[in-house]
Amino acid sequence: MPDEVAERAIDFAFRRTPASEPIEIGFFGGEPLLALPLIRRITGRIEDHPAFDRERVPLTVVSNGTVFTDEVAAFLAEHEIILGISCDGPPDVHDRHRVFANGRGSGRRVESTIRRAVEAFPRLMVNAVYGPDSLADLPRTVEYFSSLGVRRIYLTPDFSAPWTEGDAATLDAVYGAVANLYRGYYLRGDPHFISPIDGKVAVILRGGYQPLERCHMGHGEFAFTPAGDVYPCERLVGDGGTEHRIGNVFDGLDVSRMLCHRAPGGDLRPECAACGLRDHCMHWCGCSNYFSSGRYNRVGAFLCASEQASIRAAFGAFRALDAAGIPLVDHLGGLSSALGPGPDLRAGDRTAHDQSGGAG
Repeated sequence: MPDEVAERAIDFAFRRTPASEPIEIGFFGGEPLLALPLIRRITGRIEDHPAFDRERVPLTVVSNGTVFTDEVAAFLAEHEIILGISCDGPPDVHDRHRVFANGRGSGRRVESTIRRAVEAFPRLMVNAVYGPDSLADLPRTVEYFSSLGVRRIYLTPDFSAPWTEGDAATLDAVYGAVANLYRGYYLRGDPHFISPIDGKVAVILRGGYQPLERCHMGHGEFAFTPAGDVYPCERLVGDGGTEHRIGNVFDGLDVSRMLCHRAPGGDLRPECAACGLRDHCMHWCGCSNYFSSGRYNRVGAFLCASEQASIRAAFGAFRALDAAGIPLVDHLGGLSSALGPGPDLRAGDRTAHDQSGGAG
């Protein structure tokens, strides 16, 4: 990315964000840590902006975990940049999709990076993207990350994958097993953030997603390419095509272009409008909807099934912790009847394949 494009993008972000709201700026790729000198320059420009406030403007880097040095660690720590690493699980799982150009798996190198990074960054985030071939491995993936010292674990479905009704039928069991692990860590005094469980528990306690949590693609969320093209979400940049492009930092925005992927007849499927879980569901995530259904404002079948299963699993974890005497406040209201009995907790993004691209 040329410096002039970076400057325009920074000015764009500060100019368009209300003073009362945070400005979250992230570096993604490709592999952003291959361009550390550029990240240094851009970070300097952000910090030199007259409106910069470290508390208001958190910075993040999403890496595929194949590039990590003492120099990288020192720079990120000095500027309080939050590091996220994309890893799909143990090497045998990770290497199914993330390989170097020569075909060799990257899992062992990424594991080494996670071990080093978690010592330097206790708030390290690790994101596993799963598809039909790794859905059943999620509990093992959570245990693997935990064994490496990771306590902020994100599990992200690849909604563009060829999911089947059979896959959807296993979601309650898989998410229930992950919720079991979540509950166990909590009871042992070693709480882990594990999406989709912890995030849904928080949403349940808040009574649903709040306005600033919902998708603002093309209005409060933007991605900028090295050429200065503007996209409504980094997950929609893809290979740099113009399908989702809504403008350029030099020419301005044409937000009306977003309408080309909006289905007529409102922002919800009819079945969503009558769903008792609607306020706790991510039906509003435009990019996930697109990869799932081909429309920004239409939820695909697997996304719907995944959201319902994660809400059930989170509710089950909430009830189990409450029954164990953990002092939680019950703000669930009528959600219990909408969820039904939920999973038994007594038993023991690839287009979405992450924001940093593959390991090659």
